[in-house]
Amino acid sequence: MTPSTAERPQMPIEDFEELARVAPEGVRLECVDGRVRTKDPLSVEDFEELERRAPETVRLEYISGKLEVKAMPDGNHREILVWLQEQCMQHRPDLRVYGESGVRTEAYRKGRARTDAAVAPKGHFTGHGEWSGSDGILMAVEITSHDRDTHQRDRVDKPVGYAAVGIPVYLLIDRDNSTVVVYSEPKNGRYQRSPSSPWGATVVLPSPVDVILDTQELKDYAD
Repeated sequence: MTPSTAERPQMPIEDFEELARVAPEGVRLECVDGRVRTKDPLSVEDFEELERRAPETVRLEYISGKLEVKAMPDGNHREILVWLQEQCMQHRPDLRVYGESGVRTEAYRKGRARTDAAVAPKGHFTGHGEWSGSDGILMAVEITSHDRDTHQRDRVDKPVGYAAVGIPVYLLIDRDNSTVVVYSEPKNGRYQRSPSSPWGATVVLPSPVDVILDTQELKDYAD
């Protein structure tokens, strides 16, 4: 983690002030050392109401009982998502890569994760609300951002949350390490397998995804 990343606030002060202004009654926010937190315990219901009221430039998640702010995607992040969409369509035209999907995660579905993408059969999300159940999602995808919380969020909390609700595969495209990590075989709230491959390798996404990724192009998006 570079010093600039470690010192970078989660959101501009203007966005924080707007978020605090529209927060539901009883939800008190503070910004400490560049991180946005709640002063009191936050319920799932209060989180969902806060998320509905948040400015368009703010992406919120509810992870391990805490409010989290997810970084906005940059250009390389968006290009990687398009690359993944193209790769999946080549092998599995029956599937779709849905960007920015809200998913209920963690034990008892108490978490609210905003995946960078969710892979599911075409039409899967028809009629769903803001936060979908995990049933029918074949793979969750996260592409790391260069922010101070990406390690805890994407490498620690997200694998636990996605495994707990039985999402078969979690694909982590790690821009800090230039690796692709494939988590699979969820059991007892943990993925049993998590092989890591460098960018440029051929990566197999196991059943039920059944896609072989050529990751050579990812090298174009190293930063």
